[in-house]
Amino acid sequence: MRADLVVVGGGHAGCEAAAAAARMGASVILVTLHRHTVGQMPCNPAIGGIGKGHLVAEIDALGGLQGWAADRTGIQFRTLNQSRGPAVWGPRAQCDKEAYALLLRRVIERLPGVTLIEGEVAGLQVDGDRVSGVDLDGGEFIDAGAIVLTTGTFLGGLLHTGDDHRPGGRLGERPSTKLGASLVTLGFELRRFKTGTPPRLARSSLDLSRLEVQEGDPEPRPFSWRTRSVRNRCSCWVTRTPPVVQEIIGENLHRSPLFSGGIEGVGPRYCPSIEDKVVRFPHHTRHTVFLEPEGVESERIYVNGLSTSLPRDVQERVVRSVRGLERAVFLQYGYAVEYDVVAPRQIGMDLQSREVKGLYFAGQLLGTSGYEEAAALGLLAGINAVHRLRGKEEYIPTREDAYLGVLVDDVCGREHREPYRMFTSRAEHRLILGVDSARERLMPEGRRLGLVREGAFHVERERWRRRRRAGTELAASRLNPDAATRRLVRETAGIEFSKPTTWARVLRRHDVDLQRAATALPILQTLSEEDRRIVIGHLRYDGYLARHKRERERLRRLRHIPIPTDLDPAGVSGLTREAAEALVRDRPKTLADAERLPGITPAALAVLAGCVTRRRDAK
Repeated sequence: MRADLVVVGGGHAGCEAAAAAARMGASVILVTLHRHTVGQMPCNPAIGGIGKGHLVAEIDALGGLQGWAADRTGIQFRTLNQSRGPAVWGPRAQCDKEAYALLLRRVIERLPGVTLIEGEVAGLQVDGDRVSGVDLDGGEFIDAGAIVLTTGTFLGGLLHTGDDHRPGGRLGERPSTKLGASLVTLGFELRRFKTGTPPRLARSSLDLSRLEVQEGDPEPRPFSWRTRSVRNRCSCWVTRTPPVVQEIIGENLHRSPLFSGGIEGVGPRYCPSIEDKVVRFPHHTRHTVFLEPEGVESERIYVNGLSTSLPRDVQERVVRSVRGLERAVFLQYGYAVEYDVVAPRQIGMDLQSREVKGLYFAGQLLGTSGYEEAAALGLLAGINAVHRLRGKEEYIPTREDAYLGVLVDDVCGREHREPYRMFTSRAEHRLILGVDSARERLMPEGRRLGLVREGAFHVERERWRRRRRAGTELAASRLNPDAATRRLVRETAGIEFSKPTTWARVLRRHDVDLQRAATALPILQTLSEEDRRIVIGHLRYDGYLARHKRERERLRRLRHIPIPTDLDPAGVSGLTREAAEALVRDRPKTLADAERLPGITPAALAVLAGCVTRRRDAK
């Protein structure tokens, strides 16, 4: 068998990589252990959230699948973080777990250019310094021009529930063992990470009437430009652990593989297990628990907030001590999974191995956690693999332009020794990287790459133009404080004014009734509700946006100043030993790359910049 590209793994990263490459004209073979698990949500049945929702919006703007699939199978839509500015709002969709996986599998199976086969990749074949194909367990060889590895938690996977330890990539599925050995043989450094999942409970066994109901947004908004509207079809519920949970867990910590030494891998800092929470936050006697249906008609309830690898009997005591869950029936116990990841410094910003050309990595294999991070990296890996096959320049978004750039830069450009999770706080320029601006920032790239249809792009571009025209007209409109104009402003925006102003300045005021003004102003009436909200948001934050844009341009200029390859950091007067050692060890190509290294302080960067520019001017 032969294909332009072989994708190993059918999770969120693998689906995005295969779909992008096929739509760009490449022939793709996607190898998965089990066909029915393609696109599966093994943990939380939700897409998006704070920071993660930004990634989904950007994936969609480039023509990816995840946001569209979440819209099609979503059962509850909520925007998180609404108490803050719109730039950091986090759209999130609770999905029908089975419908989501079925939809993605059908897309992959029916996509021209993609062949889906079941099998285990046992090893990689390398010809010189480039990959040439994969060996399947059983002896079959697939010849390929490039390979994308997206093995998730299956590489050396080991499942833990109390003192029960068994091989597995996730519950009920065997791990991939031979591929990890092949990577080690090729010289790759592997690390051990850990993640976990909570119990699943039978809905009919819970007393949901005693719990706080959590509804979706009154007017839910879709992720994708391909979706006209979405609707909420279910409720979620909120409860909390009582103080007795701390006692139960404290008495049984010696039975937890996380604390007894049964687990060696490093777990996620920002998604700890309940036993980890109890140990790390002893003064918090109550922890929030979210009960989330895995489907409208599903009997399975995902217990968000109670991730655990405690023994089954302890899990039962913990869960049944929580209000509303006293008679809970377990459909699945929580467990932890340890797995191998590739040390990220071995991978370039294009997600290609630095040593083995044509070999790309994406998803949890690179140490990320979450469907959204995996899908984002899979999309970029698929794009860059096709570009390499065609001799084109790689596509590497920068952290000034997209959360995708922040993700790639953090994962492949910096050292991280725990599962990586995206947050808005990781983006220095988050005010200009909001969900609302994702299409305008990235759809032109999606069109250029051949992943966004020409017609759809022109429709969206016309919306951007209408929004810009509206903003310009609001800034140019002059309001004099005569009686008629003051009455108009009072009726439209609910405020008084005494000095000449503009509608743009009026809408920036915090005492303005924005909903009333947005629907009453003739300038805004031709826009959709979403576009009106975006225009007003830009007006209210334009001072901050301008400052961030200036800072972004400074970084752009800095990024393009190369560091001479023959520069000896030890000979640069004024550099500390720590800074010099960091420069020798990592050999950054530009000043912007150097700025991100541990040990490079602003003072050290100024010394280095001075040395580099003096050498450049002398030449």
